[in-house]
Amino acid sequence: MSDDLSHGHGHHDDSAPGDEHGSIREGVQGYVLGLILATGLTATSFWVASTGLLWAPGVPIGLCVLAIAQMGIHLVFFLHITTGPDNTNNVLALAFGILIVFLVVTGSLWIMANLNSNMPAMAMERLTNLQMQR
Repeated sequence: MSDDLSHGHGHHDDSAPGDEHGSIREGVQGYVLGLILATGLTATSFWVASTGLLWAPGVPIGLCVLAIAQMGIHLVFFLHITTGPDNTNNVLALAFGILIVFLVVTGSLWIMANLNSNMPAMAMERLTNLQMQR
């Protein structure tokens, strides 16, 4: 390994678009490319949700795939998250954030399912009657 690469100088193979420390034009081009890709994925998501051309049970899976791709575009082009050694703290903070969101969402769903299964039938009947009276 050459001395240039060991001290962080020279060509970086693990840099995000717009993170190359080049000219302003290169940085703007990275952001514009990210904007075009993100806009394209958003338009595709709206098309997938509104078209009748796709197999109906596959639409939610397609939307999930497009959402994950959208997150990837945002992480790489706008937040400049890479796997480089200088981004370790960013990646750990992102992983921690994902863990917290996962715990909050799954915990909430678990609590709601538990409350739903343990709610007495009489209370459900009253709730239904109240809704019908409105």
